[in-house]
Parts: sequence; structure tokens; C-alpha cells
Amino acid sequence: MSGKEAQLTQLLRPTVESMGYLLWGIELISPGKRPTVRLYIEAEAGVTVDDCAQVSHQVSGVLDVEDPIKGEYTLEVSSPGVDRLLFDSHQYAPFIGEMVDIRLRLPVEGRRRFKGTLMAVDSESVVMAIDEQEFTLPLRSVDRARAHPRLEISQGKQ
Repeated sequence: MSGKEAQLTQLLRPTVESMGYLLWGIELISPGKRPTVRLYIEAEAGVTVDDCAQVSHQVSGVLDVEDPIKGEYTLEVSSPGVDRLLFDSHQYAPFIGEMVDIRLRLPVEGRRRFKGTLMAVDSESVVMAIDEQEFTLPLRSVDRARAHPRLEISQGKQ
């Protein structure tokens, strides 16, 4: 997480949580001259389009008052989805045994991209298995991580 994303998380978490949602994470994307602030929210009952609209309205007010981003920007609020981005070490644990994609800022063993099975996680690192080889990756170097859980499709009686 970048310094600006950490600042936005600290600024916006109280507003999102006071509305009954979990702030799953924030991405700050800067395509061209107009950055996008993307918030991912989660709730026990799931997240609807109306939930996203309500959070967007409240968060817009906070961003207008605090003005942490200079100039124009786009605000997006979304559910993390099934193949969700992972922002904090505690978010990895439910996906142990699942497929994850990790992109690092700095290479490990000459690579920056890893796609394999998540084997373990702690506050400092994640362990992945790729083609029967294990890699220990420092969490502080993770630029982006995405979980791809297996989806079980139920076969009904015919």
C-alpha cells in the first residue's frame, strides 16, 4: 500500500465503518492526469449498488472537506468481489490453499510476478507454491495481490 493509499484509508475508515461496512481496501489509480480513488467495501449481508452509492455520497463529503487529493479525481465504490484484491496480511488467511496472483515492487529470485497456491501467511511474509517450488515473499514488497478462490458448482437433480 502506498503512502497516499494508507493516508486515505486512515481518513475514510471511520466514515465507512460508522455506516456499518468494512473498508476492505483502497486503490489509487493514476491513469493520465485524472486519478481514480477506488474503495472496496464489505458487509456480512453482502454489498449492493445502493450500498456503494450511499458510501460514495458520504465519502465524497469527507474528501471534499479534507481535500487529500489535489485537483480532479474519480471516486469509485465497489464490493471486493469473489476474486478480490488483498490489502492486509489478515486478508490472506482465508485463502490459504487457493490460487493467488502476487506482483512485487522488488524482485525475489529474479521475478516480480507469482501465480500459485497460497501456503502460509504471517505479518511479514506469504509463502506460495508454484510448480512444487515454494517462494517466501515479503509482504512489504507486495504491489498487488489477488485471490482466485475455487468456485464449487452444485449439480442439481434432473
